[in-house]
Amino acid sequence: MILQDFIVSTRAGLYCRYGDFYLDARQPARIAIISHAHADHAIPGNGQVFCTSATRAFMQHRYGPMAAGSFSCRMYGEPFMIGKVRVTLLPAGHMLGSAMILMEFEGIRYLYTGDFKTQEDATCERLEAVQADVLITESTFARKGLTHPQPEAEIRRLSETQHPILLGAYALGKSQRLVHLLNTYCPEKRILVHSGIAPFMKIYESFGKGPWKWEPYNTKIAKRGEKDIVYLVTPLSFKSYSFDLNFVRAFASGWEALQSKGGIKLFLSDHSDWQGIILLIKTVSPKEVWTLHGDGADLKEFFAGSLFVKILE
Repeated sequence: MILQDFIVSTRAGLYCRYGDFYLDARQPARIAIISHAHADHAIPGNGQVFCTSATRAFMQHRYGPMAAGSFSCRMYGEPFMIGKVRVTLLPAGHMLGSAMILMEFEGIRYLYTGDFKTQEDATCERLEAVQADVLITESTFARKGLTHPQPEAEIRRLSETQHPILLGAYALGKSQRLVHLLNTYCPEKRILVHSGIAPFMKIYESFGKGPWKWEPYNTKIAKRGEKDIVYLVTPLSFKSYSFDLNFVRAFASGWEALQSKGGIKLFLSDHSDWQGIILLIKTVSPKEVWTLHGDGADLKEFFAGSLFVKILE
């Protein structure tokens, strides 16, 4: 029997009372399973953290000794027990080390996606879905008909100009994907990487990704305004250059509101679009779908009468 309270949404995060642990805790917890290292899912200060080795490396770089009391790293596909709940981490395809979390209790399988994508991405492990009774899925872009463009076509937009490009992106996950795509589809571009991004580049490389062609950000080169140069910077630095007219601006995101006004639009998302979410649901073949991290209303309407959809938050 599916337990409707197996995972509940609390102020402290998603809580499993049957194993006494949190998924991507929002407040420091005694035991937390972390799906991936983005700051809205991986906070410092938890007691014992279960995650992949890559997630541990990113968290330790970002948070230092406050990252966690202890880490218990697990390989993908390696079951382990937390209390009476059997847990297995599976690749989520969101970023390096990202994991879906399969939880089995009293014969029922609950699969928590964390953030995921179905698009191909050479910078991280490919999503591996399994069947489950309950799919607990993010719904960031779960809007009926919303489709993300192919990343190859999007990145080639940057070859339309030889002017210096100021490219804004999140430091972890997105930036590494951009460098790989630029190396592959815009090989003429020289990539200068902001100091807030460079350490994550090196961690990726330590896990066997790359090596990619990039250089540390150099202000002298930036001032010379050389052609075919991309300055890859953090969102904060991107905003600080808001009045600099020497750059063609682009911000890599799946959100329309974050696209650079008057620059190059670069729709590149690390979340699944509508079709990706529907594909995952068909693959998992759940009896119930529970949604979070977005709006599950369209999914609830789409599956009305054929599949039970519950909106957790």
